Amino acid sequence: MRATDIVLSFPSLILALAFAAALGAGLGTAIVAISLTAWPPIARLARAEALVVRNADYVAAARLYGASPLRILLLYIAPMCIPSVIVRLTLNMAGIILTAASLGFLGLGAQPPLPEWGAMISSGRKFMLDYWWVAVMPGVAILLTSLAFNIAGDTLRDLLDPRHARS
Repeated sequence: MRATDIVLSFPSLILALAFAAALGAGLGTAIVAISLTAWPPIARLARAEALVVRNADYVAAARLYGASPLRILLLYIAPMCIPSVIVRLTLNMAGIILTAASLGFLGLGAQPPLPEWGAMISSGRKFMLDYWWVAVMPGVAILLTSLAFNIAGDTLRDLLDPRHARS
């Protein structure tokens, strides 16, 4: 968790920019840069959930019955941790999309002829006065996609959270 704390101490966009600049421009580089900066919050959440669940009575009962640590992890702890991790991933997708668009806008993401919203906004800047939609529509696509992921995350939280009161 120390490595996680070190990565979390830097803003994810700045860290992704540093990785992308160090590794060179390209889609693969953008994927690696975003992956290296997006995993720490998920790892911290999964660890916290696992620490809470491992002290549950049913896990202690499984230990008493002689279940192996791998069996306890896979059958008792992971199923209780996965829903919150999935919800966190869907809610983090908006930030990941914005990071990818930022890298593309700065020329560190996908390179032409691959389509990328950030690169589209960057290339549409010179047409803003006469043809504003060239730069605005990729921004609207980013907005709608981020909103869709947030709504999906909220819905998944309502469906998967065992502590959520069902009406």
